[in-house]
Amino acid sequence: MVADALIYHPTVSHYLKFIATTVGRDKVLRVLQYFSRFLAWYLYRTNHPQSTIAPFETTKKQFGLTRKLLRVGKFVEHFKAAALASDAKSMDPVLRYTAIGRQLGYAGYMIFDNATVLDATSIKKFSASQRLLREAYRAWFAGISCSIISSIYSLYCLRERAAKINEKEGEGVVEKKKVDKEANAVKIQLLSDLCDITVPSAALGWVAFDDGIVGLAGTVSSLLGVYTQWKKTA
Repeated sequence: MVADALIYHPTVSHYLKFIATTVGRDKVLRVLQYFSRFLAWYLYRTNHPQSTIAPFETTKKQFGLTRKLLRVGKFVEHFKAAALASDAKSMDPVLRYTAIGRQLGYAGYMIFDNATVLDATSIKKFSASQRLLREAYRAWFAGISCSIISSIYSLYCLRERAAKINEKEGEGVVEKKKVDKEANAVKIQLLSDLCDITVPSAALGWVAFDDGIVGLAGTVSSLLGVYTQWKKTA
């Protein structure tokens, strides 16, 4: 009876839906990758032996490689999303162009990242891989920047919309709840992007973030991604 209760529990069904998605698995691996990055940095800074640090360094590298393989061919998805945003003529111009910029930035990141797979897996080493990786980070930075601009603009528009709502009316109360829900989703995306932008910024040497900051920021962003994907698969 206890086993049946566990097997047929709604949470188990929800978990199966979540883990069946590529995004769900990627976000879980990303949490482990970036938290391992932070732990490796922390243990090194606190003078722990290399034998203690090595497992976390390996986890960071291997899960990073696994995620890189899962991203192969994903650039097509972002090109399609950019095309759909371009065709959405009725969309707010700022949101439309930032959506196009975001998706093209992510597509560029995926293309350059995919180009380094053979080198990363040691199937075929080539000297241009580091240059391609830097271009990937530049494209990722551009995509995240567009997403941040979009989120800030969306929050401004939602605040303007909320100011016009008359909460004394029944429809106004419903509309206010809808606006609050949308604003909460945008805030989560904005926080995630602000965390994520530390990764390409540090990798390109534009800011002096160490592995501790990048690891923590990446962990927070990844946990937010897990939360968002978990809600989508409910």
